[in-house]
Amino acid sequence: MTALLHVDGVGKRFGGFVALEAIELEVQNGERLGLIGPNGSGKSTLVNCICGTLRNETGSVRFDGQALDGLSAHERTRRGLARSFQLPRPFGSLSLADNLRIPILYAVNARGGAGAIGGEAIAARCRDLLGEVGLAGKADRLPRDLTQIEMRKLELARAMAAEPKLLIADEVMAGLSHNEVDEIIALLIRLNEQGVTVIMIEHIMRAVMEVSQRLAVLVAGRKIADGPPKDVVRDPEVVRAYLGE
Repeated sequence: MTALLHVDGVGKRFGGFVALEAIELEVQNGERLGLIGPNGSGKSTLVNCICGTLRNETGSVRFDGQALDGLSAHERTRRGLARSFQLPRPFGSLSLADNLRIPILYAVNARGGAGAIGGEAIAARCRDLLGEVGLAGKADRLPRDLTQIEMRKLELARAMAAEPKLLIADEVMAGLSHNEVDEIIALLIRLNEQGVTVIMIEHIMRAVMEVSQRLAVLVAGRKIADGPPKDVVRDPEVVRAYLGE
């Protein structure tokens, strides 16, 4: 596998607070990476720097062989980098299908070339995506009509509508039941098997261990471990970070 994402020495401060310190991270094409760490460890800050919501003061981010530094979030999405949010952010006044139509129009079609699709093909793509996440038959419903897990599935479908090469799933399982977590695990693995590289940020460790082929651990803005999941969770520094001295 070749590196799809390369984070080189990324640092981020908020005033005098160091949120990220010289983070080095590579994600291989086709890989499933788990990004874990205690609350406040810098996971979301790192994702925001990768996705363009925040600008890192030091270091650089390369994606698919190209530098992302200076690009806005929507420009990075058009390059093939998409994310879901821990708190779903659908367009509340739009139907589920229209929520998917927007990233198709403004991410997929905005790239131009052979990937652009027309009206009927967009409608079919929206139906396919909703079916893929288990929301078939709800294309005309509004987000307010959905259950919590359905909202998470819609959030993933919205990210997938942009046809990403890399999907960053940010705590998509928080607050879900055991069976609902299993549904999301199966969905993420299925998306990966279809060719999408996945970074999963999650606190539910059984999900982390089942999905991840590799784990990276952040603590207090530093990466303290990176490797096979079974080795990482036994690392003494990782154990101290989660359980204390």
